[in-house]
Amino acid sequence: MAKVTLTVNGRSVSGECEDRTLLVHFIREKLGLTGTHIGCDTTQCGTCVVHMDGKSVKSCSILAVQASGSTITTIEGLASNGEMHPVQAAFKEHHGLQCGFCTPGMVMTAVDMISRHGGNLDEATVRHELEGNICRCTGYHNIVKAVLSANAEMHGGRQAAE
Repeated sequence: MAKVTLTVNGRSVSGECEDRTLLVHFIREKLGLTGTHIGCDTTQCGTCVVHMDGKSVKSCSILAVQASGSTITTIEGLASNGEMHPVQAAFKEHHGLQCGFCTPGMVMTAVDMISRHGGNLDEATVRHELEGNICRCTGYHNIVKAVLSANAEMHGGRQAAE
C-alpha cells in the first residue's frame, strides 16, 4: 500500500491505496468525489478529466501515487461561493449537455482550453481540442457554443458559434 497526499479542490487530503490505483479511482472511491466519471479507462473518452497542477489530464491515465504531491481540481472544485464557474453556467445556458455523463470532463477540458488560449478561441480550435472527449448524445454544436460563450464572458470578447 502507498500513501498518497494531494491538495484537492483547495483541501489537503491523504489516503492509502494500492500502487496500481488510478487517480480517477482514488478521487471517486477514497475521496468520495464522484463528479469525475469513469468511462473507458483507456484515455479514449475524456469523462475523467481533472486539472493536475493547473493542466487538464485524463485521470484514468495516471496512477494516484504518480499524482502524490500535486494539486488537483475536480468538477466539484470549480464553483465558487455557491456560484457556478462561467463554463458550467454556459453549458447550462446553451444546453451543452444531454445525459450529462461526459459533461464534467467536457467542462474541465474547456476551462483548461480557455485558460491556455487566453481568449483567442474559434470554433475550429474548440472542435479540435475537444477531440479527446466523447459525447454520445449530442452533435457537439451546443457544447462548442457553450465553450465559445464562456470564453467570451471570461475574456470580454464576443465569440460564439452560430
